[in-house]
Amino acid sequence: MTDAELMIQYIQTQNVDKAMQSFSRVKKYSSDEEKYSLAGQLAQYGFLEEAIELYESLLNQYPDLSDIRLSMSELLIEMGQEEKALLLLEKIPDTDELYGAALLLEADLYQMQGLYEVSEQKLLTAKQKFPDEPIIMYALGELYMSQGRFLDAGVCYKQLLSTGEHTVAGQNMDAKLAEALSSGGAFEDAIHYYEKALEEHQELNVLFGYGLTCYQAGNDQKAIKAFNELKQLDPDYTSLYLYLAKSYERVRELEKAIQIGKEGLAVDEFNPDLYAYTGTLLLKAGRSDEAESFLREALSLDPELSEAAKRLTRLLMKQERYHEVLEMTAMFKDNQDAEMRWDAAYSHQQLEQYSDALNEYKQAYNDLKHNPEFLKHFAYFLIEDGKAEEAVDIFHSLAEMEPENEEWHEWIDRLQD
Repeated sequence: MTDAELMIQYIQTQNVDKAMQSFSRVKKYSSDEEKYSLAGQLAQYGFLEEAIELYESLLNQYPDLSDIRLSMSELLIEMGQEEKALLLLEKIPDTDELYGAALLLEADLYQMQGLYEVSEQKLLTAKQKFPDEPIIMYALGELYMSQGRFLDAGVCYKQLLSTGEHTVAGQNMDAKLAEALSSGGAFEDAIHYYEKALEEHQELNVLFGYGLTCYQAGNDQKAIKAFNELKQLDPDYTSLYLYLAKSYERVRELEKAIQIGKEGLAVDEFNPDLYAYTGTLLLKAGRSDEAESFLREALSLDPELSEAAKRLTRLLMKQERYHEVLEMTAMFKDNQDAEMRWDAAYSHQQLEQYSDALNEYKQAYNDLKHNPEFLKHFAYFLIEDGKAEEAVDIFHSLAEMEPENEEWHEWIDRLQD
């Protein structure tokens, strides 16, 4: 047994000290072929520093062997030493058969650093040099997807399909094109390519993308069918439940939507969005107590869910639970929207906390000054608080919005007199 083979055996039995002793002998006595083979095996077992050490010694002897440069660069990237990796890659000449692979790796490095234009230029150079290499076109499509350039990405994937490349880097090009089209808002076209991809192979993420695209396109029946199929294949695919429930709601199957929401929470009990949405459905179904429980659970999991807070606040307002309304609005004191401030103002008013009510009304005013219902509440509060002149200004605004409403003119005359 060679020292290289012995080292691997020690690694497999987790005898690291013995493995390092064998490594010392490999560096001194093993052939270059054995060192090269061992470096690749060490990389697989996670002994990256040792693998790089072997590659480095080989590179000193064979500076023109680009495959060593490439392998070593990949390990340096894995170790976070991108600058060293780039220096190695840039020394691979454009006449080398591995030049294209080097450009791809450089493009990945620049993309990781956020230098998208440089990354794109590397890939375009590679495409010009190796026009028949599908992996280069695929990499270009992936770069465009990462930048949100969905139209450009779609062009890349479509070109691959036109040359008969249906699978590149283990990825289905019909599915990739469908994803690009869907992300760019071309839902109907995307559905066509999703269906082609699913005819070839039923992959869970592709099936989810198909269902989501059908939902976005307003094709609720197709969405329901896709999500139910996905649920049957993998009930733990938690992302499906929210959109399946939404699809059922849109076809007016409210109880079914609630059922799906609860099924999803049985699978993913810490999903605040699903709690909030199911709570909203329960509100629509008139099941207030249950809805409150779900909305409160959503907020306990994610206190920043302002939509859940607003719905719960509306419920508390309807039930005239003004102290609890103020508890809710206080949670969002630093990030309140105008409607929550209006709820807070009205609650303070009902609890005869007039100074606080006036403060909330004034803070909500700029955002709601074109809302007649808010202005009416504000004006009546100002009258109640003895601020007739300010109330007149509000009634003037109401009269401009609704000139046919005699009530506003009567209030203006009465208060001015």
